Order: sequence, then C-alpha cells, then structure tokens
Amino acid sequence: MAARENLNPPHVPVMLAEVLSALSPRNGAVYVDGTFGAGGYTRAMLGAADCRVIAIDRDPSAIRGGQAMVAEFAPRLSLREGRFADMEALVGGERIDGIVLDIGVSSMQLDEAERGFSFLRDGPLDMRMAQAGASAADAVNALPQEALSNIIYVFGEEPRSRAIARAIVEARKDAPITTTQGLVRAIERATGRPRPDKIHPATRTFQALRIHVNGELDELVEALHAAERMLPEGGRLVAVTFHSLEDRIVKRFFASRAGKLSAGSRHLPDAVKGPAPSFTLPFKGHIGASGEEAKLNPRARSAKLRAGIRTAAPPMPAIGGEIGLPVRGTRH
Repeated sequence: MAARENLNPPHVPVMLAEVLSALSPRNGAVYVDGTFGAGGYTRAMLGAADCRVIAIDRDPSAIRGGQAMVAEFAPRLSLREGRFADMEALVGGERIDGIVLDIGVSSMQLDEAERGFSFLRDGPLDMRMAQAGASAADAVNALPQEALSNIIYVFGEEPRSRAIARAIVEARKDAPITTTQGLVRAIERATGRPRPDKIHPATRTFQALRIHVNGELDELVEALHAAERMLPEGGRLVAVTFHSLEDRIVKRFFASRAGKLSAGSRHLPDAVKGPAPSFTLPFKGHIGASGEEAKLNPRARSAKLRAGIRTAAPPMPAIGGEIGLPVRGTRH
C-alpha cells in the first residue's frame, strides 16, 4: 500500500489560496463544491470558516472516498452523488452563499489506469466519470468516421482530426480498440510517434473523447445557469478551468452576465438594451497560478480562475452558443 501511495501522491487543489480569496467563506454560510473530487476545496472551506458545505460529484469512487471526511466534519459536510448541472435538485432549495467549480478530469481519475482517462497508463478505454453509460471504447468503435473527426476537431481542437479519425477506423477493422494504448497506437498511425519537445499527439484526441463521453461542456453551461438561479444577492461563483474550451464558456458567461457582451446598438435607449447585469466581476479577466505553484504542480500551468458576485437582478435567459459552446458537426 505504501508503494502505491508514493506512486500516486495526494491530490493538491489548484490555486487553493486564490479560490478561498475569491469565495470568501464566512461563518454560518452554506457553500456548494460542485466538483468534490478528493475534497481539497471542501476541506479548505470548512477550515476557513464555521460554515457548511454541500459537495457534489458524479463519480461514485469520489463519493465513497469522501465518507471519512463527512464523518470528520459532521454535521457541517454533506456529500451528494450527481452531476453539478443538477445542483438545484441536489441541494433541494436550501439558501446557498457560494459555489465553486473545478472543471475537468481530476488527478485521481487520471492516476487510475482502470478508468481509462490517461494515455500514459494502459487500461480499459473507458473515461466515464459516472462509471455508467456509453464509454470511450463504444464511441471509438461505433461512431462513423466523420462523427469521430468532428468530435476530435471541435472538442480537441485537433487540426489533424480527419487523419486521426481515418486511422482509428482503419485500426478497428482489424480488431476493436478496447485499451488506451490501443487507441494511442491508432492515433500514432496518423501523427507519428511523440517528440520530446512537443505535446503527445494523443493529448487532444483523449481530451475530445472524454468531453464527448461525459457531455462536459453542456454540463458546464447548465451548471453556470443553475448557479445564477441559485445564488442570492452577494453570493459568489468561482470557476477554475484547465483548457480553452472551458475557459471560453466561463469567460463569456461572466461577460454576458456582467453586461460586457454586445447586446445590440449603442444608439438604442437603455430600456431595450437587455436585462440588468446579474453578476459583478470582482477582478478583471482571470487569475492564473503563481510561477511557484506551476513549477510544483504541472496541472496548474493552464489553470484560470474566474469569479462573479451575484447582484439583485433576476437571472438572465439561458444561452449556449453566445457564450462559446461549440457546435458539433461544423467544420471549416
């Protein structure tokens, strides 16, 4: 057991101090950790104030692993299994003072070869966060070539998506692709083997398949809208993203809710320019990890933190494409 712990060190929450500063936990308040994972943000919130936390995770492994923390902080912590897009139903109408979202795959999931998230470890080609439904292997072996190409292009921003999809389809003619290394070998047919000075050629394809299998971007949009509806005036929403698709959605959501996206002609009277802003932004743009943290934790290098503070205005109508949600099936 000790050897395994050395190989997989404890998960270190990204930009923990910055998240706490943006969330500003206070005594008596109630917070939602929409992406519990190993519980790093939850533990920090409970330690920063005499508050309560409702933590959510769709991964049954995270729920099981968090039971010791529930007992440790009883009765201030409750852990609920489900999608953070469904946080309204999971919270059950309770007043919430702040919400934090750490978007994307967790370090724990990447470290477990049997989950199939990482091309660095051979294991079943799975990638399902909820451990239910269609897997990445199902997608790779069943989807038509054009559909695979579109997924890899849109969700992975991979310029060689057509060649990779073609190589996958050719490889699966010989035998179903059922392992992470089997998929890597298929990808390398189109890209060549990895070079030391470049990102691994499978990186974007694995990202794309993971996003597709888990519906991650749609869920993020739903969660942002849910947070807007749930938070009262003064409530805080904090989101940490790790790649451009996620960050584009969060960035444009906050911009639209703060009235910073174009809503029509500037010559029109204010009364028809759109609803009042539902969020104010406590700082301009995003906060990135410090150089020291990025050096110690490679996952932090691409992290971006954005935050908003809820106003008294009612929630705005739900939007999708306007805040950067990519549309599958469109190629240029």
